[in-house]
Amino acid sequence: MSPTFKSLSVPNYRRYFTGMAVSNTGSWMQRVAQDWLVLQLSSGSAVTLGITTALQFGPIVLLSSLGGVLADRYDKRRLLFVTNTVMGLLALILGALVLTDLAAVWHVYVLAAGLGVVAALDTPTRQAFVVEMVGREDLPNAVGLNSASFNGGRIVGPAVAGLLIEAFDGDTGWVFLINALTYLAPVIALHRMRVAELQRSELAPRGRGQLREGIRYVRGRPDLMAVLFVVFCLGTFGLNFQITNALMATAEFDKGAGEFGLLGSAIAVGSLTGALLGARRSEVRVRLVIGGALAFGLLEIVSGVMPNYGLYAASLPAVGVAALLTTTAANSVMQLSVAPAMRGRVMALYITVLFGGTPVGAPVVGWLAEEYGPRWSLVVGGLVTAASAALAGSYLARRAQITVRASVFPRPRLSLEYPVSEPVP
Repeated sequence: MSPTFKSLSVPNYRRYFTGMAVSNTGSWMQRVAQDWLVLQLSSGSAVTLGITTALQFGPIVLLSSLGGVLADRYDKRRLLFVTNTVMGLLALILGALVLTDLAAVWHVYVLAAGLGVVAALDTPTRQAFVVEMVGREDLPNAVGLNSASFNGGRIVGPAVAGLLIEAFDGDTGWVFLINALTYLAPVIALHRMRVAELQRSELAPRGRGQLREGIRYVRGRPDLMAVLFVVFCLGTFGLNFQITNALMATAEFDKGAGEFGLLGSAIAVGSLTGALLGARRSEVRVRLVIGGALAFGLLEIVSGVMPNYGLYAASLPAVGVAALLTTTAANSVMQLSVAPAMRGRVMALYITVLFGGTPVGAPVVGWLAEEYGPRWSLVVGGLVTAASAALAGSYLARRAQITVRASVFPRPRLSLEYPVSEPVP
């Protein structure tokens, strides 16, 4: 089997991957349908749409740490069985409300918030469960394939949702029902797993202060703190293309909705490619996170100075590749270099840091675009991300007495030479 798809040779992971690929497509279908429904119910109110989005994604930032504690304390497979079942039921309720013409904005608010709460418990559990299926050796490959599945759904799901909404004369109810059905795929996959073949982590005992214990654990690890710092800057100031693409398409290049949509597809294709490239790596180190973030920052700056729409669109796939290589590497480093009993809490912190800065970064990016033009929002985002990578690399190099060697020919390369081998915790 190709190294890119090595983890699929593990029967448990193959079932899981197939189920999640179906569910990811359904989830992206629901995101499009939910936005469309909110605009229908609110007569096109952008404020209502923003509130719905905040209600759905806010709990992921606020409650992921609790999800991490639960993931370390309880059987991860059973937790995922429960979370996927509940998310399917929420989609079913929303679909039924729409099809019976009973749906109101407050229904969408409540169900979006409910989905966010369940997702906050599901996400760190799902991240920490991967290593139990494939083991440490194949974890980087599985993380890359998970990202590929997510971005594959990101490409297919919105297109299918749009076709279905149009086919049913603007009615979104059937899209929600189909999404509810897609949750059966991971539920069945989890049910059919060979439990004896799972490499289960030792469960943490019940007790007080487990969340604080996780924070102390990460604070005592300079390598993890460096990764979290880079990921925070990347997620807060770099990954705001839902704003920058819209502004570049409309304000800078005077294009319409169709051209704006193509920019999103360009990023998604690059992201999918980056995920597959990340899946080919059998070994992942902190230096890949730093090098990937540095490359992302420089590429984002290049995108920001592109003179016309065509060149800007052509630059985005490379940005998507760098972004996914960085985040998949960071994900793998955070999982592989921690004690198994701490993995859920550490991954919860990673998720909180990656997404938690968006409420801060998005307004800053919007202000920069409004005051100085959309190009500056990209240039500043790239500069901040590249600077964070340089600072993190410099910090780790000084602390561990690492020699940093950079070369351009025959290919760009950043090497970190350690005086002694790093022990694996």
